[in-house]
This record gives sequence, structure tokens and C-alpha cells, in this order.
Amino acid sequence: MKIAVLGAGAWGTALAVNASARHGVKLWLRDPAQAQALRADRENKRYLPGIGLPAAIDIRDDAPGLLPALVGGCDLAIVATPMSGLRSMLTQLRSASVPVAWLCKGFESAPQYPQGLMGHEIQAEVAPGLLGGALSGPSFAQEVALARPTALVAASPHAAVREALVAAFHSASLRVYANDDLPGVEVGGAVKNVLAIATGLCDGLGLGLNARAALITRGLAEMTRLGVALGARVETFMGLSGLGDLVLTATGDLSRNRKVGSLLAQGQSLAQAVESLGHVAEGVYCARTVVQRAATLGVDMPIASAVVALLDGKATPAEAVAALMGRDARSEH
Repeated sequence: MKIAVLGAGAWGTALAVNASARHGVKLWLRDPAQAQALRADRENKRYLPGIGLPAAIDIRDDAPGLLPALVGGCDLAIVATPMSGLRSMLTQLRSASVPVAWLCKGFESAPQYPQGLMGHEIQAEVAPGLLGGALSGPSFAQEVALARPTALVAASPHAAVREALVAAFHSASLRVYANDDLPGVEVGGAVKNVLAIATGLCDGLGLGLNARAALITRGLAEMTRLGVALGARVETFMGLSGLGDLVLTATGDLSRNRKVGSLLAQGQSLAQAVESLGHVAEGVYCARTVVQRAATLGVDMPIASAVVALLDGKATPAEAVAALMGRDARSEH
């Protein structure tokens, strides 16, 4: 296969490295200077240091207007930008005849879209004729680049997209499972980032393993409620893109969102915590939008709401925990 990976952050670079052993890969960067650095160093020192870029990866910096031609020569296009860049990329690719899948996890957060939109909803607005989908699941970029065992979900209502993603990435080190519940996979990928901030806060405050287990379990309930309200299936949240991704992001030391919660618990400001990461922590940017979207649907999300209060400076770490523990008793289901 020929694969175009559009965006060279940690995750896009990792997938390009992983797939290049089996397929032809073009890795596109918006910044020509950064592209030249990758060609010279054969390493993405900013986002994936210590991982060599195989010579088989063709590093490109074509002008954005030429992306349809770049993608047109491939069998699959992967959009590897943050959520904030997805609308622009899908707009440019709206006439593409090949399957297109995005990696970003979150709800679009913009003044003109206060309710928050998922990837497939953005695609329906700007590129309704596109064969689109998402590649998601519990995965740290570094481990995928190192070919450590990983399982992902290829989500799309289109069989051609699911099949292309499986053909591109399923290998001895990377299992790819197909799922046609794209809304469910996208909700899981978005909400788990917000919940990971809460779990990092819990661990940073030294509240113990009991508290961590409670947060993950009740967080999964919140995620499922929102997903079902948005048309997803319950069983999706028991799978890789729900429970699996939540457990990894909430407990893994490589999780940027968990790190934000931990740093806030240590007394750092949100600006200090985000700056120290050097990468995007999507949970910080989509937490408010998740809660706003839930509110429009009448879905109760107390953990996510506590995270928003913390991020907005309306509650201290201790107050956020106290608000959750002080809720009235209720039935579990």
C-alpha cells in the first residue's frame, strides 16, 4: 500500500515509522524548515526523540493546496493533526477519492461551535462525500514506534475505510480491530483525556488506589452516558476505545493528560503544567466542550465538570475532590 500521513507530531510519526516496514509512506509536514530537519536528522527530535526515521519514509512539505494531489497518489490518507486542525485538513481533502482517517481525539472547541463537534460531525459539515473514519484505541506513540504489542480500533461506517486501515496497520506488533460505531469510538477517545486529568489529580494528591479505581469506574459510566446520548452503542465503551483507552491514559506514566492533573495537584498553574509538556494535552482543550455538549443533552458528568472547574481556576484540587465526594448517595446504575 501507499500511505500518506499528514502531520508529524508524535503519533503521526510513530505510525509512519511502524507502517514503513511494510508499506510506502509519505510523511507530510506543514513547516518546510521542520521537514528539512527531519530529512537531515532522520529523527523527529521535537515530538519523538530517540526514534530513527527509516529511509523508506518520504518526508514531504508540499504546499497545503497540493495535498489532494499528494493524497491522490496513495491508497489511504491519515490526518495526524490535533483536533483544532481537523476541520481545515478535511476541507482541503473533501474531494479525495481514497479513504481518510483521523487520529485526533476530542471535541472541536471553537466560539462558533460552543456545543462541540466530533470528528465525524466535522466531516459531515465540510466533506460529506468523503470516505472517513478514525483510528483510535489505547496507544502511546513511543511504544508503537518501537513495535511493542498494541491493539487499535479502525472505526468507520464505511467498510472500505475499515478494511484500508486494517490492511495498512495490522501486523505482528499491531492488532487492528474493525468497528462501525464511529460515534462511540470518538466519544471514548475524547472523554478519556478529561478523565485522565482527574486521575492524575487523584494520584498527585496521594489519595490512594481505591480512589483511582473509583474515578476510572465512575468515569467510564460518565463516558458511556454521553456516548449513548450521542447515538453510540454501550458495548463500544467496554472495548479498546472505551475502557482500554481510559485505563491506559489514566494510569500510564507516558500520558500527557494524566501528567497535567498530577502537576496541578503539586500546585502548578495550568499554564505552567501545559508549558512543561511540550506537547498537546487534548483533555485540557476539550474538557469544557465535553461538559457543554453533555449539558445540551441533559447528561450528568460530575467528574468532567470538576475537571473544568479546576482548569478554569474555580476550584482548587482539594475543593474539586471534596465536591465529588460530597455528592448525595445514589444507585450505581
